[in-house]
Amino acid sequence: MTAVPPLLTFYGDDFTGSSAVLEILALAGLRTVLFLDAPDPALLAKLGDIRAVGIAGVARSKSPAWMDAELPRCFAALKALGAPILHYKTCSTFDSAPHLGSIGRATEIGLAVTGADFAPLIVGAPAIGRYQVFGTLFAALDGVIHRLDRHPVMARHPATPMNEADLCRHLDAQTPLPKAVLDGRALVSGLGDVELAAARGRGACIIAIDAFDDATLSAAGRLVWQAAAAEPAFAVGSQGVEYALTAWWRQCGLLPETPPPPVLKPAEPVLVVSGSCSEITARQIAAAQAGGFLIVRVDASKAIAASGWAGEIAQASAAVEAGLAEGRNVLACTARGPEDPAIAAFSAAFVKCRVDAGAVHARIGDGLGCIARAARLRLGVQRIVFSGGDTSGHAMLAVGAEALEFLASLADGVPLLRVRSPDAAFDGLEIALKGGQMGDSKLFLRAATGRAR
Repeated sequence: MTAVPPLLTFYGDDFTGSSAVLEILALAGLRTVLFLDAPDPALLAKLGDIRAVGIAGVARSKSPAWMDAELPRCFAALKALGAPILHYKTCSTFDSAPHLGSIGRATEIGLAVTGADFAPLIVGAPAIGRYQVFGTLFAALDGVIHRLDRHPVMARHPATPMNEADLCRHLDAQTPLPKAVLDGRALVSGLGDVELAAARGRGACIIAIDAFDDATLSAAGRLVWQAAAAEPAFAVGSQGVEYALTAWWRQCGLLPETPPPPVLKPAEPVLVVSGSCSEITARQIAAAQAGGFLIVRVDASKAIAASGWAGEIAQASAAVEAGLAEGRNVLACTARGPEDPAIAAFSAAFVKCRVDAGAVHARIGDGLGCIARAARLRLGVQRIVFSGGDTSGHAMLAVGAEALEFLASLADGVPLLRVRSPDAAFDGLEIALKGGQMGDSKLFLRAATGRAR
């Protein structure tokens, strides 16, 4: 355990979102360490004074039964660190369904473990184009704001398409816990405390708090922090929770003087492995190819059968390593966007064989991780970018990381991290974990060249 209890602990339902929280806290001047499992007490003691501790999980791609088996252990380990707030970090586009990545079930478990009687829900994060207004979630794409259920990308998500932008109604399918909305009118008029008390008095266990600008973020952060001073607090939501808390902490003088952001250095040749199907990632892949990256296709339909997948990964690894050996930046991907015929081929193979979806997604992530692992071991590649929230977690496990610390920012929500590992071959490896919706088109190029945004 750290000498002084941290201000905050968090569990991320995927690796990319977990690293985004780490970035926000680190840039606010709070030393933060992200673990890949329940924090090891010996390593915590060795690392010294830490102000925030997180676990990068894979709950977003798991069933409620998996959550019942795994989340209580992780939540209990974080609770034991003594922080006033434990945050269950969701995707900023609230990716979830009753059968997969259920935020409702995770909330039930978190409330039970922490003893909290309600969970503030903050998903809005204006800095990354997420807006929570009257309990409804909106997201930006190319400068245009869309209701999430009408968003050109999220309405077509291959695993958890968003068909309801009202956060409470979306959660109604995942948990019977009573819900309420604390809207922006109450926050900006100074009635947030009154409305929060009224909602709790009516028995609400999940209270969605609007967050759409600096004023509402700070007001939301104040409500969460004040609630945590009186009793255990279990918060749910995106990195909007950290944006809200740091806004309030900064306003009331609880944060240290913010240091200048670290400089991003070049590291060519760089390796990118992508399991993302999003339009945003498609643009990043196209820009990388135009900038000289070697593109290596990985046929995800081969992952339906373990034997076929092993051969596909061996072939892709050979092509990746040949490109890196020539000094080229390399990008290995399972798809180049939502219209890629590879997605239809994967879906057809999946339906035909009727295999377990979780096992196939884990196999894909493991395979991408094996490509990265081999590139590090055989060629000493220094920097690797994992793209795709649903696959990054599984891929990272193959790299053998124990913990991650912040180095620099590639883009808002996409930090560059240093791996801490008991294996000397991987200790010091630089990685970035990019969600499908995150970053500008030049992100992969910037990961290689280190040039400013």
